[in-house]
Amino acid sequence: MIGDVLNWFGDPAHWQGTDGVLTRLLQHLGYTVLALCFALLIAIPLGLYVGHTGRGAVLLVSGGNAIRALPTLGLVTFLFLLFTESEISTIIGLVVLAIPPILAGTYAGLQATDHGVVDAAQGIGMTGWQRLWKVEVPISLPLVLGGVRNSMLQLVATAAVAAYVGLGGLGRFLLDGLAILDYPQVVAGAVLTTLLAVALDLVLAGVQRALVPRGVRLAQAASGKKAKV
Repeated sequence: MIGDVLNWFGDPAHWQGTDGVLTRLLQHLGYTVLALCFALLIAIPLGLYVGHTGRGAVLLVSGGNAIRALPTLGLVTFLFLLFTESEISTIIGLVVLAIPPILAGTYAGLQATDHGVVDAAQGIGMTGWQRLWKVEVPISLPLVLGGVRNSMLQLVATAAVAAYVGLGGLGRFLLDGLAILDYPQVVAGAVLTTLLAVALDLVLAGVQRALVPRGVRLAQAASGKKAKV
């Protein structure tokens, strides 16, 4: 089987044309990034509001758990029957999938912020808006970005559902391979999806390291050492 998979990757015909690896990879990446961008626009402001004000926390948690329970393939299929438009159905389904991890990470990050630091910022005259953006958000960035990374990994793994409503992406290798019992093609699709997930996670890890203030990273490291002790 391994030899058959290597032969599949080594065949130049599988890398060219509209059905080639590069085209499918870019399609898959496009679905993932587009859905993530929409999810960020929805989840980040909502998570910041709830985490900062404390209002609607119960609704946020229960709503997030309810959304997590939705089967993405079933949702995309239902939306496709409703809108009869593959792209819209797929993106909406993926956005719904991507929102809960980002929302949870943002809310948890703000809730985990040391209240003593926030009170000190208020004591020196900072407004609520200033406390949010200059104190709470920088401190909560590790958890916020952790939620984004989690969401990205779920999107990469689930964007294969696009193939079930007639779109492209790496899911085509899985669906088309199963249809003709071409198991090397199926394995190749799974391997490509895994490699894309790992590559994107490494990129986001670099972004996280660049965005998180050095003081916050040092504080995290110190707290980690204390926990081990």
